[in-house]
Amino acid sequence: SPAASARFVRCLYAVGFLDLFGVSMVVPLMNLHIKSLGASHTVAGIIGSLYGVMQLFSSTFVGCWSDIVGRQYSLLACILLSALGYFLLGNSTTVLLFAISRVPVGIFKHTLSISKALLSDLVSERDRPLVMGRFNAASSVGFILGPVVGGYLAEFKGGFYQTSFICASIFLLNGGLVRMLPWSEENTSSRDYYQDKGANSFSAKSNHDLHLKSATGRAVTNSNFFQSPWIQVAAVLKKIKGIACSDLWDVFLVRFLMSVAILLYYSNFTLALEERFGVKPLFAGYLMSYSSALGVLAGCLLGPITRLYQHNTYRLLLHSSTFTCMLILLYASAPSIWMVILSSTFLAFSTTIGRTCIIDLELTVGGNEASGTLLGVGQSVTSVGRIIAPLLSGIAQEFTPCGPPSLAVGLALVAIVIMNANKQKYHSHGSVKLKK
Repeated sequence: SPAASARFVRCLYAVGFLDLFGVSMVVPLMNLHIKSLGASHTVAGIIGSLYGVMQLFSSTFVGCWSDIVGRQYSLLACILLSALGYFLLGNSTTVLLFAISRVPVGIFKHTLSISKALLSDLVSERDRPLVMGRFNAASSVGFILGPVVGGYLAEFKGGFYQTSFICASIFLLNGGLVRMLPWSEENTSSRDYYQDKGANSFSAKSNHDLHLKSATGRAVTNSNFFQSPWIQVAAVLKKIKGIACSDLWDVFLVRFLMSVAILLYYSNFTLALEERFGVKPLFAGYLMSYSSALGVLAGCLLGPITRLYQHNTYRLLLHSSTFTCMLILLYASAPSIWMVILSSTFLAFSTTIGRTCIIDLELTVGGNEASGTLLGVGQSVTSVGRIIAPLLSGIAQEFTPCGPPSLAVGLALVAIVIMNANKQKYHSHGSVKLKK
């Protein structure tokens, strides 16, 4: 029924909110906890780096695995194994147990990527930016509220352990939500319901394609989920090879450059404000929370913005990236804190729009047949950026506090040049998209 389709999408929004709410409760407290266990700064850094490396290599495989066995089983598996990791974290009374608890989370904490892949399966290309924007907005609300709740709980005796158990319970609740989703009804539900609701619409043709794809997906899921792990690994590697040999290199390169640019902007944000303007870290924290709240608003406004651009993802991405580049330049050369506030205000909108558009462009150029693999590869590209950005930031800061954002401007300019050089390819995909 149409109500089942609406409930399916709303439940996925709830999954995204609860996911980031639970994680953001725990993550800010982890460094304090591992140091209280007697770990040195070096050991804490190594464990954090190992988690990033596991995320880097596992995201592509898990995303591709979700294409092979189906979204339901892969999403449930990732949620439950992540819950196990946070449950072990709640029992981590030694540094070794802490490190062990990060393994299942590092490998399987890709619930948001699989949820996005599922949304891309459900919605038409025309409506995908709107739905993805709302999903990101719902997740961002969880990211805003989580640290507040986690900080409050940390004030109590054994607060970290309680917070970790609550996070594990939230993931179990997410597993229950996923399990109760109307998977059977989803396969035959009509997308026309969303046309009646406005921008969040499903097309009749997409509904027909979804019906055929879902019927095939059920057969693949039922047969492949219980196949030999070696057969599944071979299928995963074959899909990854197909992506690696495709013509998506420029899209992923743009994602990499813009990700590093934004990470460089935030890398020394608090320290740079203190050195340049004498602003205390508390004010910098408030400013970052303010930007996060505006990012939520930007996600909700993606519908009218994409309609204004006639659903041309390439043009919207090009303009948002250009705007991001200009705003980072404004921040790097800001003569007063008020100019920093101004740049942060509009940067929250441009980065949120750009993040949604690059995902949509990946799926449009690459096709929905391997959406999980595409999102996984994109997540791996971003993970590489997270590894490289701190190194570049440290080198740039040796010269000036404005070094990291100045370098970010250069990388963003390169991304804009690459998009312009491949304009014809993006426009050809955009024209196909507009005709659907």
